[in-house]
Amino acid sequence: MATYKKRGSKPKNKEEGKKFDVHESTTAEVFSTLDQSASRTEEWVAKNQNYILGVIGVIAVGVLGYLAYNQFVQKPKEADATNELLYPQRYFEQALNNGTAKDSLFMIALDGADGKYGFLDIINEYSGTKASNLANYSAGMAYLNMQKYQEAIDHLEDFSSDDAILGPLAKGGIGDAFMQLGQPEDALGYYEKALNLSKNQYTTPKFLHKAGLTALKLKQKEKALQYFQRIKDEYSASDEARSIDAFIGMARSSN
Repeated sequence: MATYKKRGSKPKNKEEGKKFDVHESTTAEVFSTLDQSASRTEEWVAKNQNYILGVIGVIAVGVLGYLAYNQFVQKPKEADATNELLYPQRYFEQALNNGTAKDSLFMIALDGADGKYGFLDIINEYSGTKASNLANYSAGMAYLNMQKYQEAIDHLEDFSSDDAILGPLAKGGIGDAFMQLGQPEDALGYYEKALNLSKNQYTTPKFLHKAGLTALKLKQKEKALQYFQRIKDEYSASDEARSIDAFIGMARSSN
């Protein structure tokens, strides 16, 4: 009577058995290595747990401190500064629209009156707030209108903004101050910064025109022509474009 071997009951040959043993051995080594690594990690954590907890504590205190400062210090400070800004800003706007008493109105805007803060007080008392930053802009423009050009430059340089209008106006205001101080090279640099900060129908042609005139003054005729031509080509609806052909003619005839 014939007999049959059951399949899979044992390895077909010695080589297959060896392969199985090697696989088991490799797996064992891997788990052994993992166990050792885990053990070393546990030992390190146990040994340094005070340090780890200290670092976590410092981070937690820092985060909570920042949140608390922002909620209970910075936000109320911002609100107070914004309220204080309303008073000098009103006098600043009146000065811009008043041809006779503008200097006295600008002084009230700068220094305050009747126990109210002016721009300079807000800059000093609320440093780091948005209102303080805006106060630097307004103070700079007030000084520019009062022909105090170095003070205008100082405050406008302390102002920073991504606003498409205020940013260029601040740079252009510095340019105007340098022109009045007899420094056209510096003025041209700031006019160029102003026109490159943003492209819009108000500030860009305004400072292209000023940059062109300043370049003419510096005898940089080709640069002046480029600026005037941009006004004609790109900003034909602007006020500066109304007489731009005459300035283009001046730049060309000077070449």
